[in-house]
Amino acid sequence: MVRYIPNFLTICNLLSGCIGIVLIAEGNLNGGAYMIWLAAIFDFFDGLSARAFSAHSSIGGELDSLSDMVSFGVLPSFIIYALLKDILPEAFSDLAFVAFAIAAFSAIRLAIFNIDTRQKSSFIGLPTPASALLISALPLSNIPLVEQLMNNYIFLILLVLVDSYLLVSNIQLMAFKFDGFGWQKNKFKYSFMLISLILVILLNTIAIPLVILLYIIFSILKKSWRSSPGKSS
Repeated sequence: MVRYIPNFLTICNLLSGCIGIVLIAEGNLNGGAYMIWLAAIFDFFDGLSARAFSAHSSIGGELDSLSDMVSFGVLPSFIIYALLKDILPEAFSDLAFVAFAIAAFSAIRLAIFNIDTRQKSSFIGLPTPASALLISALPLSNIPLVEQLMNNYIFLILLVLVDSYLLVSNIQLMAFKFDGFGWQKNKFKYSFMLISLILVILLNTIAIPLVILLYIIFSILKKSWRSSPGKSS
């Protein structure tokens, strides 16, 4: 029975995305954003359980990508669409559909990931969960500056464009696939997770953009460290 646990968690990821879309359609942006967080938790543990129970399967991999497309591609697009629809001048209201560039580039990113043998131990381009978590921070933040940015359609459109680019960029980023839990092999991952946790505790949702930036920085440092003579981690 344990071999079905990863796929069950993946389905929970998918259902979280579906519920989030319904909540956005009903005007509950906060609820939709929290569904991204819940989906990310299920997404993390489905991979962890698959490795723990040696329950990898081709169907599981495809199911994971399809679920991620809904929860981390379509759902964050709906959040941006809802924000843009409320603030765009009537003459430019159709620009709100630019939000779905995130869904389109997420689909491309996931399709590339499925056939790219270089991405077994690291990611190339921003992972879709990180992209979605970045978007989720917008409705959840009560920081005045963030609230001002949410009401600036130029910022939101630029965010969509930058996020879409990062999804399919050639930036090499850490994957949180643990082959053993020792410090030496995982020091960059553990350090990143600890600092991120501290930032979230101190800053709440406003920490998310900082965590994404930290993720990129740590990934670059990890790559540089491994490229140094005599280094490996």
